[in-house]
Amino acid sequence: MSIDHRTAFDMAPVGLVISAQRLIVDCNRQVLAMFGAQREQLIGKSFEVMYPSPAEFERTGARIVAALDAQGYYADDRVMRRLSSGEHFWCHVAGRALDPRDPHAEGIWSFQDLSATRQQLSAELTPREREIAALLIEGLTSKLIGRRLAISPRTVDVYRARLMKKYAAASTPDLIHKLLVT
Repeated sequence: MSIDHRTAFDMAPVGLVISAQRLIVDCNRQVLAMFGAQREQLIGKSFEVMYPSPAEFERTGARIVAALDAQGYYADDRVMRRLSSGEHFWCHVAGRALDPRDPHAEGIWSFQDLSATRQQLSAELTPREREIAALLIEGLTSKLIGRRLAISPRTVDVYRARLMKKYAAASTPDLIHKLLVT
């Protein structure tokens, strides 16, 4: 039995999306299941429907352009939103722009639900706190987070302090541990 490309795309164990100008051109069954969506809710729609807020969609788009490597690859962990329930969940997103000089023109993206390893956020977090929490989990310093988000390292420290207070964490490693297990 030979498997064709369409079957491989549809049945892949991770969510896959083909995009053009930040619109969803096609997606597989895993994306539909992960986001609790029907095909007509995603095909031809902006990725914005998958984000907790329009502001997070915009900031992530700018961050992708700034952080894309020379081959057009980008990856991060971020909070996404299920269409069916509105529930927020951690998701690993990796992708490739087909033309690194025009990152949003056309791309191929994979989505992996991290709910099994990273539970729902227990404390109410602002969009910026979610961004900083995700980058702290990646192991970035305040300076590197500041560069990635185009804010000062001191501002990152202020947000880190807020996160530590919300999670009753005594140190940054303690905060990261609590972010991963709560």
